[in-house]
Amino acid sequence: MAEWIMAALVLLGGFFCFAAGLGVLRFHDVLIRMHASTKAGTLGAGLILVGVAVFFGDTATITRAVAAILFLMLTAPVAAHMIGRAAFNSGAPLWNTHVEKGAEEKLNH
Repeated sequence: MAEWIMAALVLLGGFFCFAAGLGVLRFHDVLIRMHASTKAGTLGAGLILVGVAVFFGDTATITRAVAAILFLMLTAPVAAHMIGRAAFNSGAPLWNTHVEKGAEEKLNH
């Protein structure tokens, strides 16, 4: 049973890591790319680590997996904030998000 749980967690984690990589490639500006990489990447890596901890099940592996997950959850938001701040301060171009004339009326109806 542990093998099935581990397989599901690793596949789900791999999907989120793939989504993070796809977001970095496809999104338009640095702030949106940063959001995709930190949120989905942290969740994907965390799920993979939980899968490893479930599969091996010994105290040393579980402790290392929990420590790695805590490290990711503590450092990813700080790194994302610093990357976003540096991009904003350096004048990195942002994605043009204004709505075309006439499209706003279609959205309101």
